[in-house]
Amino acid sequence: MSEKQQVSSSYWLDTAPGGRFPALTEDVDVDVAVIGAGIAGLSTAWELARAGRSVAVLEAGRVAASVTGHTTAKVTVLHSLVYDKLRRTRGPEGARLYARSQSEALEHAAGVVAELGIDCEWETRSAYTYACDAGRVEELRAEARAAAEAGLPASFVTETGLPFPVAGAVQVTGQAQFHPRKYLLALAADLVERGGHIYEDTTVLGLDEGEPCRLSTAAGATVRARDVVVATHYPIFDRAMLFTRLSPRRELVVAGTIPADQDPGGMFITPDEGTRSVRTAPFEGDRRLLVVTGEHFTPGTGDPRASFENLTAWAVDHFPDLDVTHRWATQDNDPTDTVPMVGPLHPGARHAYVATGFAGWGMTGGIMAGRLLTAQITGEECAWSGLYDPRRVRPAVREAPSFLKTQAKVAGHFVGDRLRPSPPVESLPPGEGAVVRADGHRVAVYRDDDGALHAVSARCTHLGCLVSFNGAERAWECPCHGSRFDTDGKVIQGPATKPLERRDI
Repeated sequence: MSEKQQVSSSYWLDTAPGGRFPALTEDVDVDVAVIGAGIAGLSTAWELARAGRSVAVLEAGRVAASVTGHTTAKVTVLHSLVYDKLRRTRGPEGARLYARSQSEALEHAAGVVAELGIDCEWETRSAYTYACDAGRVEELRAEARAAAEAGLPASFVTETGLPFPVAGAVQVTGQAQFHPRKYLLALAADLVERGGHIYEDTTVLGLDEGEPCRLSTAAGATVRARDVVVATHYPIFDRAMLFTRLSPRRELVVAGTIPADQDPGGMFITPDEGTRSVRTAPFEGDRRLLVVTGEHFTPGTGDPRASFENLTAWAVDHFPDLDVTHRWATQDNDPTDTVPMVGPLHPGARHAYVATGFAGWGMTGGIMAGRLLTAQITGEECAWSGLYDPRRVRPAVREAPSFLKTQAKVAGHFVGDRLRPSPPVESLPPGEGAVVRADGHRVAVYRDDDGALHAVSARCTHLGCLVSFNGAERAWECPCHGSRFDTDGKVIQGPATKPLERRDI
């Protein structure tokens, strides 16, 4: 990959750096502890603080800097092709509840923006799921009918603002897009004003579900709370075996500016071509920011550098005046039965909750999760608690093929990756990494630009799968459950909470 195609930081992080919050260094007692400061965690904490609860948010990295800081940031209820599937698997009522819960989340976010006066580039747009292949038109028509029957302002159209023809599209009007980090930094500031606490650089290692619950941290401090919410995107605790029902997926993002008069005027996504998602955002002068996402792959597999080149070529081909300024990647978790898991952490949980499995639609999903979990913790009724309940069984059984496919893939990596041939360390060029054999063990070795070697254990500290090197982002990734580590073994992304051990080579 050429120098211009190297991965840079997220545009959202570059344009809203924000301040820092302290690390937790002493024991604290609160009503609710929230693990994770992405949109689900911060939305939950803010709603609870507004409901009068004392809250502490514990974040291993920085606020809104992980998955939420790398999102496309569409605030929409049109989640690709979900409603026709929900109508078949959950019935018409399940599809209506999904549409209503996501719609109310969108409306709630708009209200929060107005209430707090947040300057987060909130813009109303129509959302489209399109296809260029005429063979998918009936599928799109079925989705439009299902979405409309679920109560959404949806219709089938054949014309969009995209600079190329489409065979058809599902259109849902009245959706939104925003700057996610500006929104969440404002939410965090208001949370602190309401008496809430936010701790960055605070890794949670253990959960004791007593009364009160106790959280242990890497720094040795303890948090005591009546209730605990695990909002770490991929749950760091596996007590409900949720990892067997989640499939991690990584996607690439290319962003840059285009002339404002070339703005397609909406938010677009197609399941074709390895997914292509398009939206714009405000920029300076007579230009708009174009954000293009796609080329999804399982972490630790494929060639992200080639995928970046494919995505960039597609973007420039369809938007010839695009001046690419940013490239980054994001990560999502797909549930085997389509619907996110928000509610009690496991069947026996009384005070532990989870929010996960948003399948790339974490903006409305995270806001919905905040409201749903707040209702459950404060003892209020919520019409869609059952739809999102992580303890659900019947839908999971119905989606058994997806479940089995996910587990087969994990098993394949757990066994097959140990049989891969080991390249000689001497063959590693600067900027590259590989898993090699050393003294009977698998070692993850990276050679930096100065030629120095960095060696760590190749066994993921989550459940022991072997990591693989992502050359585009210079990171070690676990293909089983999506944990990511830097070249010195530090955790970048969970569910792993412990670093890869250093090795001598």
